[in-house]
Amino acid sequence: MKSKEKVLNHSQVLWTDHLVIGSGIAGLMLALRLAQRDKVTVIAKDQLNENTTRYAQGGIASVVGADDSFSRHIEDTVKAGGGLCHQRVVDEVVREGPAAVDELVKLGVGFTKDNGSSCSDNSLDYHLTCEGGHTVRRVLHARDVTGKELMRALTRRVTENDNIEVIEYQLAVDLLTTDKSAPDFSSNSCLGAYVMDKKSGDIYQIRSRYTYLCTGGHGRVYLYTSNPPSSTGDGLAMGWRAGCKVANLEFMQFHPTCLFFSSANSFLISEAVRGEGGIIKNKKGEDFTKKYDDRGSMAPRDIVARAIDSELKRSGEPNVFLDVRHLGESKIKQLFPNIYQRCMQCGIDMARDMIPIVPAAHYSCGGIVVDQHGRTGVHNLYALGEVSCTGLHGANRLASNSLLEAAVYAIKVSEFVLSCEKPSGNSSIEVFPWQVGKAAHPEELVFLSHSWDQIRRLMWNYVGIVRSDRRLRRAYDMVTTICHSIDSFYWDYRVTPELIEVRNISQVALLTIRCAMSRKESRGIHFNSDYPERDDRRFKKDTLTW
Repeated sequence: MKSKEKVLNHSQVLWTDHLVIGSGIAGLMLALRLAQRDKVTVIAKDQLNENTTRYAQGGIASVVGADDSFSRHIEDTVKAGGGLCHQRVVDEVVREGPAAVDELVKLGVGFTKDNGSSCSDNSLDYHLTCEGGHTVRRVLHARDVTGKELMRALTRRVTENDNIEVIEYQLAVDLLTTDKSAPDFSSNSCLGAYVMDKKSGDIYQIRSRYTYLCTGGHGRVYLYTSNPPSSTGDGLAMGWRAGCKVANLEFMQFHPTCLFFSSANSFLISEAVRGEGGIIKNKKGEDFTKKYDDRGSMAPRDIVARAIDSELKRSGEPNVFLDVRHLGESKIKQLFPNIYQRCMQCGIDMARDMIPIVPAAHYSCGGIVVDQHGRTGVHNLYALGEVSCTGLHGANRLASNSLLEAAVYAIKVSEFVLSCEKPSGNSSIEVFPWQVGKAAHPEELVFLSHSWDQIRRLMWNYVGIVRSDRRLRRAYDMVTTICHSIDSFYWDYRVTPELIEVRNISQVALLTIRCAMSRKESRGIHFNSDYPERDDRRFKKDTLTW
């Protein structure tokens, strides 16, 4: 791996053609394609393979089965999206899906075949699973560890590529833009980013012709989430501070089936488990979900999550259960070896015990607004993957369309960028080194952890699965106060990774609340008890905020 061995300091400036911030499927696929011509620098917040993609279990939805069609996948996506999907985007992503899958296979990804093998070739038929909202089996997977398999193949290719430099344990602090360095009110361009070396704590500059936000989501803004610790909304917050529009942040998808166990750290029970016949039941063993939707456990995630939330409030129980005992031990182990092993570590035998589950924040359908080429409102700044809002997901993402979107846009963005002339002139703009502040006293650092805990609990209690105007107003007032305090702390003291993340979390929380307050209806994932019906006349549109 071509990674920086020396400790980077605030006086350094690194130069590259392309700066990719983030190391999931969107960032690495993009880097590999851009490296066909140019120098690419990838910065990873932690280890290269530690990101949200790695934890994806279910798979990638695409039309590869003989009984499937583009029109069916498009219809399922639009139906799940609650009337807000951008039709052109849905058509393009679905139709370009098979080519994206082929590219992943060529990169060495081994999707599971019908005979149980995981060969990375097309000589055998893929084993396809069905997930909530899909009307046919179309989800390719690598057993129940699809994300790990994707990262295995992609990291291998990236580390072998001489045109790609990977720098691990680097945290992007803020984007470098011309409106701050050399104001030109006719346009605002991105020049790169201020980046913190987490080993030394120093902040330095990476200057680039193009910058790409591939930072994933912000599930850690909630108390319970399936997301890893790195999902603190860094890219979304940086993009917003740089002047990008954001949209649809009220549509945070809550995955209905996360393992409810003290040491499980919100371990996700893949939707594919329900796709293979898993049934959600209450403590009495009743299949209660059919009271809320005829599709029962196979209804889209928003419906299932609300059904569970309602059942828990009605019963007062801390969790419900997912029952797969009828599948038999052999089939469970064959299809879900990783989930089976994790449950066994918690003393839960899937073949004999019902799995305790709760909903948890999982995926944001909103993000930084981009066009069909991944461009944001800031010149030379692109956004891909969960951090972006392309219009594909609308008010509710169809299961396993997220990896599909990331892969397709990695191809679309790279093709567009490589077809353009390289921007010139930005290299002559002077950007001042980061100014180091004074160190905070240890007792003041408690404020950061306390603020983070406050925000996550406020978001869970007031901006969770079911909202109301009163809850949202209360959350807005309290988070606004916290944001002001964190902002003062940020400018007064030396910046630390914890401070950067808490600042980003607080800003993303406030943006989410603002979006939710402005939508006076219930649609898709967003449910406001004061407005339980959908209102197409006033709200069949994206929620934009600056």
